[in-house]
Amino acid sequence: MSSSIVQPILEVKGLTRYFGGLLAVDQVSFTVQEQEIFGLIGPNGAGKTTLFNLITGLIPHSKGSLIYQNSPITQLKPYQIAERGIARTFQNLRLFGNLSALENVVIARHIHNQAHLISGILGLPRGVKIEQENYQKARELLAIFGLAERAEQKARNFAYGDQRRLEIARALALEPKLLLLDEPAAGMNPSEKKELSDLIRQIGKQFQLTVILIEHHVPLVMGLCDRIAVLDFGKLIALGEPEMVRNDPAVIEAYLGDE
Repeated sequence: MSSSIVQPILEVKGLTRYFGGLLAVDQVSFTVQEQEIFGLIGPNGAGKTTLFNLITGLIPHSKGSLIYQNSPITQLKPYQIAERGIARTFQNLRLFGNLSALENVVIARHIHNQAHLISGILGLPRGVKIEQENYQKARELLAIFGLAERAEQKARNFAYGDQRRLEIARALALEPKLLLLDEPAAGMNPSEKKELSDLIRQIGKQFQLTVILIEHHVPLVMGLCDRIAVLDFGKLIALGEPEMVRNDPAVIEAYLGDE
């Protein structure tokens, strides 16, 4: 992370979400700096994925606000938030299983050239050129994730770890500035987790990304992230650099003690 960074890319201010009588996210506030790798950890049911859903507009907030690149986004729809440069992956994979890996990534590219989509379908020159560029960029992304040789294979035939990587490649096809990864290492073995950690660091630098990740594998988070926020029962109980969070008594009691 660059030492010259001063302006946060994302400001979470008192964000709160009720589900009936259940308080899932309780007045959570923090900022994320540009090109930071920011970890979000906590026990199951702590509100981590709910927080991601609030940031990406999948569910409405009850209270609080979200500021992205100095503009409020709390009232925006998910596609509007994506257009502004926020992309995500999901805890449960949402790939198009019957489509090829290449087609999965190309679909995400269309958010940037919807105006030319019809001309591409009709075979008009401008549309055809843009579609060729989409496929080229999609192949480049697959190559980064070691999936180029399997570009034409259906996504459902990929191993679980490869599906995880494909979903990240598809998210990058949106050309985000802020990438939210929901348990990207789930189901991976230790070697795959190490490779994923290196890859996240690589794409962060290569694409000048800010990354927020939810992850239960504590060693991965501690080794990868610049700062970490810890949620417990919807509340923010700790925020800081990995070593500080690791030694926080409240964090040890709520989460790390049973690792």
